[in-house]
Amino acid sequence: MARYYTTPPGVVKRNAILLGATIVTTFVVLRLALFISPDSDFNVGPYNIHHLFTGLLLITLGGIPLAVFRGFTRRLDLALVVFGVGLGMALDEWVYLIATEGTNAAYLLPVSWWGGVTLVALACAYTVALVLYRTWLRPHEQHRPDHPDDGAIP
Repeated sequence: MARYYTTPPGVVKRNAILLGATIVTTFVVLRLALFISPDSDFNVGPYNIHHLFTGLLLITLGGIPLAVFRGFTRRLDLALVVFGVGLGMALDEWVYLIATEGTNAAYLLPVSWWGGVTLVALACAYTVALVLYRTWLRPHEQHRPDHPDDGAIP
């Protein structure tokens, strides 16, 4: 028999707000910091590490616990924030690395800016769509806290 678990609608909304705010805040902070200091680079030896790659590591660090565990705890909230920061970093640089030559000056070009804005907006729209699906189209699915799979992490 399959175990039943559905995240309560209030938690879904809270998680969506936390994720969206983290993605947008990360994007704004990165853009502002690199506008003020456009020649800031993170180098490891001879390699320039773009924040797309750092973001991918954070997505992995935060996303795996979110995929493995169910429920709503402070540890999962932290994983969600780490995931959101990583996603914001990766989405910010994705179009920049595809559509430009990847220089510090190119990061400030309109194609890089609008590419980042578009991808962050699409990620937030997808998040809102999932919330609407859960809260409006599937309201009959109720969380059952008395069920053995109550979502708690030991």
